[in-house]
Amino acid sequence: MRTIENFYKEDVHLQSILKQKLPKDFFNWADQRLDSFGALCAGEIDVRAAHTDREGQPRLIKYNRMGEEISEIWVNEGYKKTVEQTYNEGIVGYIHKPIPELGRKGNYLYSYAQGYLLSQTEPGFYCPVTLTMATALLLEKYASDEVKERFLPHVLSTGDVELFEGATFLTERQGGSDVGANDTRAVLNGETYQLWGEKYFASNSGMCGVAMVLARMDGAGNGTKGLSLFAVPWRNGDGSLNGIHIRRLKDKLGVRAVPSAEVEFKGAEAYLVGEPNRGIYYMMEALNLSRICNAVASIGIMRRAYMEARNYAFYREAFGEPLTNYPMIQESLTLLATKQEVETSAVFHLVSLFDRVISDETPTTEEEAVLNRLLIAILKKESAEQAIHFSHEAIEMHGGNGYIEDFVLPRLLRDAQVLTVWEGTANILGLEVLRLMNKHRAHEYFLAYIKNELANLPEDLNVYATPVKAGVETLRQLVGKVASSDEDAQTYHAKRIAVLMVKIFESVLALKDAGIMGGERRRQIAEIFIGHTWNQSQWIDEDMKAVRYFDSIVGGKVRV
Repeated sequence: MRTIENFYKEDVHLQSILKQKLPKDFFNWADQRLDSFGALCAGEIDVRAAHTDREGQPRLIKYNRMGEEISEIWVNEGYKKTVEQTYNEGIVGYIHKPIPELGRKGNYLYSYAQGYLLSQTEPGFYCPVTLTMATALLLEKYASDEVKERFLPHVLSTGDVELFEGATFLTERQGGSDVGANDTRAVLNGETYQLWGEKYFASNSGMCGVAMVLARMDGAGNGTKGLSLFAVPWRNGDGSLNGIHIRRLKDKLGVRAVPSAEVEFKGAEAYLVGEPNRGIYYMMEALNLSRICNAVASIGIMRRAYMEARNYAFYREAFGEPLTNYPMIQESLTLLATKQEVETSAVFHLVSLFDRVISDETPTTEEEAVLNRLLIAILKKESAEQAIHFSHEAIEMHGGNGYIEDFVLPRLLRDAQVLTVWEGTANILGLEVLRLMNKHRAHEYFLAYIKNELANLPEDLNVYATPVKAGVETLRQLVGKVASSDEDAQTYHAKRIAVLMVKIFESVLALKDAGIMGGERRRQIAEIFIGHTWNQSQWIDEDMKAVRYFDSIVGGKVRV
């Protein structure tokens, strides 16, 4: 069975996206770096990931040999090596500081391309990277010069200074998604604060150098509006714990590489970030970044699951023939390949928009800002659900082997499951869509955007757009009805709106790719995707296009 030697080199679609969206000199540099990183992810990092998941999981060392509490997290040497290699590639640092060879800062597009490759081998390790990205964003945008100087160079380290990984601690036992119920206290202590309380699901505990923590100052109001944001170093200057105690590590279904803990603060020194009582607004901005990371991890799992299924199907024989000779297998692989490429286009289209919206250098409109938040919500939901579906399909393609831990697929399925929970469940994301509609007219901006994109399609692609246009009209009627309904009816339909929006958006992206990238294969992908998305109730398929296009879509290659 053919092994995957380089996640980047084999992903021609990713290469074409980056070539289209990055400046030429940036792409030429990134192309070489991602080639090297793609081989690293498919090689030694993949080996370490399997070891960490099965034998080398993080462990809590609560006490030292003298019985003194130290609350240290042990990780294996391979994990430490992956940390070093990944951050030195600039997955966080080059978003905020210049790339030496180019003399200018990188961007989120390049970082998320790295995250996409990394997630194909270890989504659990991409979680700490995500938290460090969020920490860097919050420190750079909202921290005082003094706090920035203390922490930011370490958070942005590419091997030049000691690395401080980051963390974002929100969840408390009584709160969960209801962050306004949080009651961790922040008590003024001279020019800094002391934190008292606990966080119930604190990922990257013990590995982070600094955590961004929501807490409530004495006298602040109830609910989310009373929360402030603090930068909390994990250790003091002498190496001792900064009033932080780990109660226990969570025994999780998946993403076992990341140490998630129950953490207690007992007088931890903390530095206020930004204005008092605006912590929730800052953290929600970081949450949107993390939701994109979640979507990137999802399409990474989708890609790995598809590649494993495809390679196995070409290798495995049943009843005297390779699996790929059977129409049912051909259809399954064609649909997986099609959905994965369209989903990847959609997520990286979002990343390009996010790069513009988040940048202080590029002026953006209210419409772009609202569309950015809307696309984050609907694509995070869709991609996370698809990561589970792809893992399931790949396991079924392998039969009994797919259920055996010697193969990567059980880990992919376990890791995929958390992506529907982290950064907001489908219900929470549905409420976000509803909030954007009611407060910011997101549905109007979305419909206007789709109308413009459909109007600019090449003439020869319009024939495929008919069901999409019908879907747009259905959405128009749905949001009109929901807008005039009571609260119960609105929340009931929120997820339905999100599902319809993502179908429309991804269909338009499939057609747009066919127009921009050109070629028969891209047209076939758009045709298959739209047909499958909008005609699932058509039981008799006379054309069997998923079979007819199999060689082109699954077996074919496209030049960049």
